[in-house]
Amino acid sequence: MQILKPQTYMNRSGAVLAPLRAIETFDPSRDLLVLVDDVALDVGRFRLRGAGSAGGHNGLKSVEAALRRQDYARLRIGVGPRPMDYDDLADFVLDGFTPEERQALDALLDAMAEAVECWLGEGIERAMNRFNR
Repeated sequence: MQILKPQTYMNRSGAVLAPLRAIETFDPSRDLLVLVDDVALDVGRFRLRGAGSAGGHNGLKSVEAALRRQDYARLRIGVGPRPMDYDDLADFVLDGFTPEERQALDALLDAMAEAVECWLGEGIERAMNRFNR
């Protein structure tokens, strides 16, 4: 198992996957779980997906461009909804969390860790069935 943390801007995070693509046995549908913020989910929620589109998320667009496919697991972590006083979505997602939002996110950590462990041991379908509510 490898854990990769891109050291680039979000919209270039797929670049870290190039070495993995060179591994003959690497199968993104089985071997990759991307953790990503998601403004479509309220703060304090998360959701697992086994495949799908980038949905406008620039980091996922970069991952898909690097992989040339959409069938990889992702754990979407809620950071929304975006308040109306933000004109630019980038400004919103780069802004800090309020103490209440931080508390809600901290409360998710154990459940998200369990979800990742479930994905590792049992696969995305089992993890989705167990953790998506």
